[in-house]
Amino acid sequence: MTARPPALSDAPVATHRPMAAVFGGTREFHFERHHFELIAGLLHQLAGIALAPHKAEMVYARLARRLRELRLSDFDDYCAMLQSEEGAGEVGYLVNALTTNLTSFYREAHHFDFLSSVVVPEARQRCAGASRPRLRLWSAGCSSGPEPYTMAMVLVSSMGADLRRWDARILATDIDTHMVETARRGVYPLSGATGIPPAIRQRFTHDGLLDGEPAVAMGDELKRLVTVKPLNLLERWPMSGPFDAIFCRNVLIYFDRGGRTQVIENFARLLRSGGYLFLGHSESLYGVSTLFQQAGPTIYRRV
Repeated sequence: MTARPPALSDAPVATHRPMAAVFGGTREFHFERHHFELIAGLLHQLAGIALAPHKAEMVYARLARRLRELRLSDFDDYCAMLQSEEGAGEVGYLVNALTTNLTSFYREAHHFDFLSSVVVPEARQRCAGASRPRLRLWSAGCSSGPEPYTMAMVLVSSMGADLRRWDARILATDIDTHMVETARRGVYPLSGATGIPPAIRQRFTHDGLLDGEPAVAMGDELKRLVTVKPLNLLERWPMSGPFDAIFCRNVLIYFDRGGRTQVIENFARLLRSGGYLFLGHSESLYGVSTLFQQAGPTIYRRV
């Protein structure tokens, strides 16, 4: 999938309204339960994301904008288009519209402390004596890019000049093509860069512009480490690994049980023995996989 598949919006929905009130009624576009069920089924098929009924209001709000762009008269027309040959070009817009990418630099800071204090030293020990030591990290569901760039900041800060002799790469993937392009550009509003420690920001970023406004741009030293690609986590993965660590945070909670199991098994296949998987604060492998043992809060080691 970015990615994650990216997480669905956690913005509160007017749940005090009866579900029947979400459908029908007087609004710009007529919206019924069968419209929601068709759209939710497509999202699950395409991205493995289980769209709960209480997200109906969010679905209407997000897609009403799309209907205006397409100059469609109602959701009957939109659903008909999704099921037509023309709909093949629309599914990407559908996924992008119904996913939200909540992310920030140094989010869940203990993960990056662990990357610096455990993952990097173990890689150094494993590669001791190698003329071209290898290190691979993956941000699965990278959203707009703060996570992989934070990983890059950690590597450059903790490894210093020695990093130049390493074959070190960070793969960043997401299902949302808009987010992939944002991550590739690596330019963020000033408000989105507040989590970067001042000394790190001064060293690894520079001033930029975003939509004509002052912004923070990732420096070349970071961008050389990060490769950004679109990927649906429930489709075939082109990479072969092995990875030393995979970050997949706040993504699995939006898959059904079968989707979670499939993704976790594939992570285990691509992680080197002893490699690490980092999950979000509300995620766990309990009852999902026996291929990992817990190494810290929401940190799991491949056994």
